Amino acid sequence: MGEPSRPRGFNRRRLLLTGGAALAVTTTLTRCGRAESATAATGFGSNTEPFHGAHQGGVDTPAQAHALFVALDLVATPDRAPRDTLASVLRLWTADAARLTQGRPALADTEPELAARPSRLTVTVGLGAGLFERAGLAHRRPDSVTELPAFSTDRLESRWCGGDLLLQICADDPLVVAHTARVLLKNVRTMTTQRWQQRGFRSARGSDTSGATMRNLMGQVDGTVNLRTATDVDRLLWDDGAGQPWFAGGTVLVLRRIRTELDSWDELDRTSRELTVGRRLDTGAPLTGTHEFDEPDLDAAENGIPVIPPNSHVALARHRHDGERFLRRAYNYDDPPTDATTDAGLIFAAYQRDPAQQFVPVQQRLAASDALNPWITTIGSAVFAILPGAADGGYLGQSLLE
Repeated sequence: MGEPSRPRGFNRRRLLLTGGAALAVTTTLTRCGRAESATAATGFGSNTEPFHGAHQGGVDTPAQAHALFVALDLVATPDRAPRDTLASVLRLWTADAARLTQGRPALADTEPELAARPSRLTVTVGLGAGLFERAGLAHRRPDSVTELPAFSTDRLESRWCGGDLLLQICADDPLVVAHTARVLLKNVRTMTTQRWQQRGFRSARGSDTSGATMRNLMGQVDGTVNLRTATDVDRLLWDDGAGQPWFAGGTVLVLRRIRTELDSWDELDRTSRELTVGRRLDTGAPLTGTHEFDEPDLDAAENGIPVIPPNSHVALARHRHDGERFLRRAYNYDDPPTDATTDAGLIFAAYQRDPAQQFVPVQQRLAASDALNPWITTIGSAVFAILPGAADGGYLGQSLLE
């Protein structure tokens, strides 16, 4: 089906990009012949997350049940500078996301009814390291935004790596994610090409009220050790602008697609699984404790044998000092089998100030000797500068571009 006809001369991109007045167009704009409804949604899907502020949503926001990560590349055109194209994309996404996250249709939304129940929708935008040079902004790239070193266990596939732009869409309702993606992506078709999409999920909202950490498809709790206090978040997550003042309030995302070998993992008995991970499968507690958040005792031994094996995942992933901590926000994926082999795993999203100091040392230890390595393989990897938040009336990336 084509889009419904519009009044002659209507050009949505021109409306947005020719001045700040365009951002003030609100409820008077008609959609599909009807005015935007002023009736607010109520109930489960009515909850909203703020869009404007010092930081973007979708980072330290309590994780929603569904996520979509999309990487795009800017289209090179002889008559337009990449920097101008980037500014256009960011203005469009800001205008639409500011409305959709609050349960209002985007400008010229062709399916406005799908926007009424936002279900804690967040839209998060990031820039790849290579885009800074392409857009003539190499001198403004934060030092923390750079490609990761090679890890010995990586088996990276180009179809899951890199990208100029990241669009992260999260909500508790997959219909909201799908509608938001359609709105945001169709309006930048002439300026971008899609490199990859990755869809992930966690437990449905309300299905587990225990307060326990999410589980991955291997049955493990995933993300027990995380940034949980405001002090830790300020110190280890958000950039303070010391290196690049425009980046204050931003952060760096390391996104890893980790395939899990579930077919062979199924062959392990329960004790072997727990020794490999270093945690009890039922409670998530370390093998030296009784509750999930008990501190693991890596020195405890029985008959001279460590209770938690030194090559277990817990022992090696454990931070050696406070600066090796980062915010984990993972999602499961379960795609159709390939060659009769299960294609499932984890979209591991790690947010931090500086991956070289926080993520890389941990991953190097895991790659060297993690007992879990026979059952996990990283097949995708990308690093993005997550932009600072936008002020009301401004747009994402404004501090960088202006």
